[in-house]
Formats: sequence, C-alpha cells, structure tokens
Amino acid sequence: MRALVFLCFMTHVAIVQSDSPMFDLQGHRGCRGLMPENTIPAFLKALDLGVTTLEMDVVISKDQQVVVSHEPYFNSAFSIMPDGTPVDKKEQRNLILYQLNYADIKRYDVGSNGNPAYPEQQRLKVYKPLLSEVIEQAEAYRTAKNLPLFSYNIEIKSEPSEYNESQPEPAAFCELVQAVLKKQFTAERVNPDRIVIQSFDFAILKQWKKGVDGTIAGLEAKYPKVRLSALVENLRSPEKNLEELGFKPDVYSPHFRLVNKDKITRLHEQGIKVIPWTVNQRADMKRLKEWGVDGLISDYPDRASGL
Repeated sequence: MRALVFLCFMTHVAIVQSDSPMFDLQGHRGCRGLMPENTIPAFLKALDLGVTTLEMDVVISKDQQVVVSHEPYFNSAFSIMPDGTPVDKKEQRNLILYQLNYADIKRYDVGSNGNPAYPEQQRLKVYKPLLSEVIEQAEAYRTAKNLPLFSYNIEIKSEPSEYNESQPEPAAFCELVQAVLKKQFTAERVNPDRIVIQSFDFAILKQWKKGVDGTIAGLEAKYPKVRLSALVENLRSPEKNLEELGFKPDVYSPHFRLVNKDKITRLHEQGIKVIPWTVNQRADMKRLKEWGVDGLISDYPDRASGL
C-alpha cells in the first residue's frame, strides 16, 4: 500500500514538474564572457554549462551566406587579419562582411587576441562560422554528449540605415535565413519549435510574420512558423512598442534595466514571455527571476547556476 501511495505521489510530482514552465537560460553569443563570441567553441561550452537556448547573431556575406557575427564588419577589439596583424580600429568599418565572400571571411582569426572587455575569455584561434555549421556542430555535440534538447535564438542584425550598405533589405535577409533553416528542418537536425528569430529592427519581424502567414506576393512556400522575439532598447512602454510592431510576438526582450515587475505582469497578461538581455551579475539574475521573467540572456551562463 505504501509503495502504491509513494508511486502515486511521485507520478503527481512528475506531472507538476512537466507542466511547470521552464526558465530559459540563454547563452549570449554562446558565452561571450568565457569564450570567443559567436564561435562554435562558445556554443559548445554554453551547452556544457546547461543553457536551454543558444543566442547568436547573423549577418550576410557577399556570396549570400548566412554568417554568425554580431557586427557586419571585423571588430578591431579582437579580430586579426589573415596576414596575422590586428585589425586597425580606423579600418574596421571598411572590412564589411557584406562585401567579402565567406571563404575570405573565414581566414580572419577572431579569438587569439581575446577581448579586453572580458578578461575571463579563453584565447584560441577561431573563425566566424556559418549558421548552418553552428546548427550541425551543436546537434552533433548534443547527440554525442546525450544532452537535452535546446533552442536557437537567432538575432537578425539589421538597421534601416544599413540596408544595401552592410546588409540586404529585410525581405532578402529573411529569405536567406529561412532558406538555411528549411534545409536544417529537411535534414531533421532541428524542428521549427526550437527556433526563435529576434531583431531590434521590427521590419524584420513583420517580414517574417508575413512569410509565415503567406501574405508575401509571389512567395511559393510559407516561412517556417518559429517563435518571434522583439528586442527592445528604447524607453517607450511595452504597449507603444507592440503597437509599432503591429502584432503580439512570442517574446518581448528588453535590456534588463528597462524591466520592472509591473511591465512583466502586463506582458504576461497578453500571453507574451519576457526574456531580458544582457544579465551578467548574479544579484540582477536573482531579482529578475523573483519578478517573474521567463528567462534571461547572459554572457556568463555559469553565474546563473542554481537560480
């Protein structure tokens, strides 16, 4: 009898745990505080640290490849030219990835110098990978290590002032990204439920939603229905930003200093999750979690252990 009661109790506990929402710990650019940002070693290290989502940025090369990179150029803070000399700060914005083929981009070292802003970051020779390569390597690592499923939060780096300068316009940008994802879905490496598309540029999010809804003229097949996240760094209210966006995103992702308990409650009432960025101090992590955020994005996912 006692065994039966215990079994029922454990079943109830399992049901409660499975029904409870998971706190989404996202490794910012992999784990920028610990490894060279937006590189495969950073993403694999983040998985070792137990993140539930890999956060990354993508830009476009001259030959239309989707490259994982925060800036659309080679950042002089840590980039090294193919000839072994550091990228000069005065020249960095001339080294635009949108004007370089990926074969040339891959020749730059973005890890050996480290990043002076992140003294704990390990130094190693690495390159900017393709989005497809990140997914393939991360999924192979997950299988080899028998890790639980995780998500990919892909920020499409887009600024209206840079259209046709260091990036394509939103329609072309989204088309390139969704084409890469569809190949990964077809290969059954991932499924759309594990993908988030985020951007500060609301034109990107609007374009993606049109693709999902099938309202883009001449579009033969719909975009994958993934989660959409509105990145925010302005001082406007959530309501004003959502009005500008024109639809309810799955996630509202503001800078963590723009978050308070009331805003979280108001967004939750609309069925929108709140995942702030970039939260690097343990005290801030604890406070935000107590306020009810659904997750957080951090350069140091190791600091969130046991939250």
